[in-house]
Amino acid sequence: MADVKKLIKGMQIIVTDLSQQADGHAIQSRIFGAAGFTKLQEKYAEHAEEERGWVIKCIDRIMDLGGEVKLEAKKEGFVTKDPVEWIKYDLQVSKDGLAFLKALTEEARDDYTTYDILKAYYQDEEEDMYWGEQQLELIKCIGVQNWILQQI
Repeated sequence: MADVKKLIKGMQIIVTDLSQQADGHAIQSRIFGAAGFTKLQEKYAEHAEEERGWVIKCIDRIMDLGGEVKLEAKKEGFVTKDPVEWIKYDLQVSKDGLAFLKALTEEARDDYTTYDILKAYYQDEEEDMYWGEQQLELIKCIGVQNWILQQI
């Protein structure tokens, strides 16, 4: 049987952390756009909106489970003008998040609704991780300058 308190606590962590990630992606989108990297601007603007959708799903599920949603303080986030450094940072965030999310998804196995939400979010985050890995491999293959040209 799933521990509802653990699920609520874990989903609150997602709400807090992912809302900050969404804000970070929105900020990075604007930074990349100002630098002329329109593909990265579009990718991260869309990514921010997608993350806000996951936040809403988690908020709704916390309330369905009888929990109280909190607006928690967030630590300062990483921002950079260097797209390669951002890809590296964002990739590590995905890897760390997947480790946490895997454990929470396992905890939700007996709560099918929560499990389905977390499983779908895990799959989405895994796609993001693969994209980051692919971009870093592409940079190794074609070089930073050629990769940057593709982002314009």
